[in-house]
Amino acid sequence: MTEGNFVDYVKMHVTSGNGGKGSSHLHREKYITKGGPDGGDGGRGGHVIMRGNSNLWTLLHLKYKRHFRAGHGLHGSKSRSSGADGIDVYVDVPLGTVVRDTETNEILFEITDEGEEIIVAEGGKGGLGNWHFKTPTNQTPRYSQPGIPLSESEITLELKVLADVGLVGFPNAGKSTLLSVVTSAKPKIADYEFTTLKPNLGIVQYRDFQTFVMADIPGIIEGAAEGKGLGYYFLRHIERNSILLFLIPADAPDIKKQYDILLDELRRYNPEMLDKERIVAISKCDMLDDELKAELKVELDNELPIPYLFISSVAQQGLIELKDKLWAMLNK
Repeated sequence: MTEGNFVDYVKMHVTSGNGGKGSSHLHREKYITKGGPDGGDGGRGGHVIMRGNSNLWTLLHLKYKRHFRAGHGLHGSKSRSSGADGIDVYVDVPLGTVVRDTETNEILFEITDEGEEIIVAEGGKGGLGNWHFKTPTNQTPRYSQPGIPLSESEITLELKVLADVGLVGFPNAGKSTLLSVVTSAKPKIADYEFTTLKPNLGIVQYRDFQTFVMADIPGIIEGAAEGKGLGYYFLRHIERNSILLFLIPADAPDIKKQYDILLDELRRYNPEMLDKERIVAISKCDMLDDELKAELKVELDNELPIPYLFISSVAQQGLIELKDKLWAMLNK
């Protein structure tokens, strides 16, 4: 998927259908000139329904279609004939989609399961026909109920990527390079910061034809939780990852300090992120000789509170050990 085709934020207007009105018909046929009430009920207005679809990875299909309108219920008729229900409109969304009220920013619901259906705009109920109102003292009611009007609202869809492993790191730490080496994904790679502007997903092939999904999001900088850099706009994609893989380059001035900054940004965005499994990968380790690596290892053993590995995506070093470790953590 190209970078421009990844859409994870869409606003739309949804409108349900009016309920049909009940009929006030009185029964009439040959030799029956004063029959009783036989007006049928109105049909229900159509719903607008969100439906989870595991074959979708982005909201691209909704980018240029922002209005969804369901059908109106038909009116009741004679012989207690009910009007047809309005046609429901289904909006397929990828798993991990959050639906918010645009005006209040309140989360209405989340779609996380294949085939899950939730009504976002409920159709109006059809009105009752006059035969419902027949009583011993009012045997020919000439009135019926009108249908309940439609409902409409402005909603916002946000996609939170569903992945097993999320890559967390500063810009230019080598996240996209790692993703391109361990998966078949082809993210944009260059030697300047914020090369990645949209999340990228890749499927990691493991032993015995087993797989897991890895996500690369744009780099985080200090102050991202307050909106600096690309801000918190993409931090939500880490919320659904099972494991956070912190990628810190071997030539970083202070590896422990970079890890602390990244962890603090996640904590300020959502403290629940600290409950996830974490591991650090020291990238670009092909720049280190054995002596420097040994010194760095002694230093990290004392400073880092979580497991770490040395890897090099370019030189293909430590990648098998990294996959083994991630797979063990996913299946703990």
